[in-house]
Amino acid sequence: MARSRLSFEAYFQGIRSGNKLILSKAITLIESKLEQDRPLANQLINALLPYSGQSIRIGITGVPGAGKSTFIEAFGEYITAGNKKIAVLAIDPSSKISGGSILGDKTRMDALSRNPLAFIRPSPAGKEVGGVANKTLESIILCEAAGFEVIVIETVGVGQSETMVKNMVDFFMLLVLTGAGDELQGIKRGIMEMADGIVINKADGDNIAKAGLTRKQFESTLHLFPPPESEWAVPVMTCSSLEKTGIAEIREMLNAYKTSTQINGYWDSKRQAQKLNWMTRNLENLLLQSVFSDPGFKKELRATEEKVRKNELNPNEAADYLFRLIGR
Repeated sequence: MARSRLSFEAYFQGIRSGNKLILSKAITLIESKLEQDRPLANQLINALLPYSGQSIRIGITGVPGAGKSTFIEAFGEYITAGNKKIAVLAIDPSSKISGGSILGDKTRMDALSRNPLAFIRPSPAGKEVGGVANKTLESIILCEAAGFEVIVIETVGVGQSETMVKNMVDFFMLLVLTGAGDELQGIKRGIMEMADGIVINKADGDNIAKAGLTRKQFESTLHLFPPPESEWAVPVMTCSSLEKTGIAEIREMLNAYKTSTQINGYWDSKRQAQKLNWMTRNLENLLLQSVFSDPGFKKELRATEEKVRKNELNPNEAADYLFRLIGR
C-alpha cells in the first residue's frame, strides 16, 4: 500500500478535478486496514467533507435475479444522457477464502463502465453486516467531492440486514421481478417497511400484464404498513431495463422525493443522523479491533472457546467471563 500511496495534495486535487483513477486510489486508501494509512485517509476525508453532500444517494436492493445491475446500467445511461455524473458503489459478495470480490460489476455493467460520466467501484462486502463494505459512506463523500451528482449503492440482496444501507442513503429502493404472486414470499416485511420506493423490473413483452398484477399486490400490502417517518407515500412503479421504459418516471419520482423531504425537513435530519451513525459504527469497529488484536485476550478467547466446546462452560458464562476481562 505504501508504494502506491500518493501525497495528500495529489489525492485532494485529483478528486476535486474529477480524476477517476485518483478517486479509485483514494477509495483504496480509505478501505485500507493498515494503521499507517489512517492519518492520511482521515485528513483527506476531513478536507473533502465541505465539498460533499450535494448528490442524491440511492440504495438499491432486491432478491437475486431481480436485475439490479441491468437496472442500474439503464438508469445510469439515462442520468449521463442528461450530462449528469453517476457513481455506482457495487458491493459484491465476498469469497469466504480470500475475502475478495467474486462478481465483476464492471463486466456486468459493461456500457456504463466505459461512460466518461460514470464511475463504478466494486468492493468486497467482507464480514460487514448487510453486504455493505465498512468504508462505503466514506467512499460516498469522496465521490461527491469529485462531482458525482447521483450515487448508487448496490447491495448484495434481500436476505441480508439492509439497515446499514438505509442508514447511509437518502432513498432506499426495492427492486422486484414480475410474476404471479410469489414475490412477497421471498421478501421480508422489514425490507418493505424500509423501502422509499418499489420498482417492478422486467415489465416487458409477456411480463407486462404480470407486472400490473404484481404492482397491485405490492400496493395492497403497503396499505398495511404504518406511514413512514418521511411522510412520503411509497410508490410502486414498473420499468423495463431492457427496453429502457419507465426509467424517466423513476428519475422524476426521485426528484419528487427529494423536494418533498427537503420541504418537511426530513432530508436534512436524516443526513445528520447518518453522520452520527457513521461515527458510532466506526467507534464500534475500533473497539472490536482493539479487543481482538490484544494478545492476552486472544489467548483467553481460545482457552474459553475450548471449554465451551468441551461443555465445561456454557456460552453465556463464557461471554460474561470474556466481557469482564475486557473491563479490567
